[in-house]
Amino acid sequence: MPERASISGLGLFGILMLAAALVVVPHVVSFSQQELLVFLAINVLLVVSYRLLTLTGEWSLAHVVMMGVGAYASALYSKSLGFPVPLAMLAGAATAGLTAAILSFPLFRMKGFYFLIGSFAAGEVIRLIWKRFNDPFGGPKGIKRIPGFPEVDLGFLQIDFYQPENYYYLVLAVVILSLWVLYRIEKSRLGLTFHSIHWQDKLSESVGIDTFRYRMLAFVIASFFAGVAGALYAHYLSTVNPNQFDVDIMVYVLIWTIVGGTSRWYGPVLGVIALTIIDEVVLRAIGADQIRPLLYGAILILSILFLPNGLESLVIKASDAWRSRGKPAPGAVVRATPK
Repeated sequence: MPERASISGLGLFGILMLAAALVVVPHVVSFSQQELLVFLAINVLLVVSYRLLTLTGEWSLAHVVMMGVGAYASALYSKSLGFPVPLAMLAGAATAGLTAAILSFPLFRMKGFYFLIGSFAAGEVIRLIWKRFNDPFGGPKGIKRIPGFPEVDLGFLQIDFYQPENYYYLVLAVVILSLWVLYRIEKSRLGLTFHSIHWQDKLSESVGIDTFRYRMLAFVIASFFAGVAGALYAHYLSTVNPNQFDVDIMVYVLIWTIVGGTSRWYGPVLGVIALTIIDEVVLRAIGADQIRPLLYGAILILSILFLPNGLESLVIKASDAWRSRGKPAPGAVVRATPK
């Protein structure tokens, strides 16, 4: 049966505090930090959608390119075909999912390391197409002057989404809805099937599970939400180019995911938040942005050595310690108090 999650009183309090912080934080930071919050929220959706694919045991090097497919498609639908921006975003995400479905046929003939390399090759082919064709992809310079999200005018309230504070709330709403959908997928029978394919693919096939179809479905769903992230990204920056979705960015996504952990849905979220804080606050404060690859490599090695299950393992240990406080240790003798 699918897992049924229950929320304790302490957990509900934590959720309410987190929600309050997410709403208030744009009002207490600078303009540049508001922009950082927008990109952080987009990256959260990117890594959590990537984790959905890893549930089947496959790790892709094309996930950032799928984000780029969503960004390019949404830009073209809105700029060249005149789609309303919200509709262009959905169509762009659907295009990313469709691209993943097409790529599934050659890619899922491979497994493990070969799938990893195959996905890298497929992603590079897509990037080369963007670079090669000026029409309609703009060549190496990409697409510029992409329409932004339309202003909302309710008479008594006007919301300009060119302002990072307002766009942050839009992105936050989309990301929270997307995370909820991804969470429900994982806790459903579909998510349990993904897990079974990861750990016992031959056994899954023996009981009638079409492992190709389910791996393909995980790839398509993950790419769809990566496309959502790409569309949000494109319509905020108003420009996209192939270099924004190269393998360097994909390496960062891998590090965020591994450092955060993949056994819980919130693991990659912890990874991207922690490393973004180190990257944007610590490195930028000391003017050492150029050592980012060195620092990320060191963090990855230390994480594998000392936190093999990622930052989420610290949360799990803390949660277990909180729940067991006041309870006798296993095997301890409980003495009755005489009356």
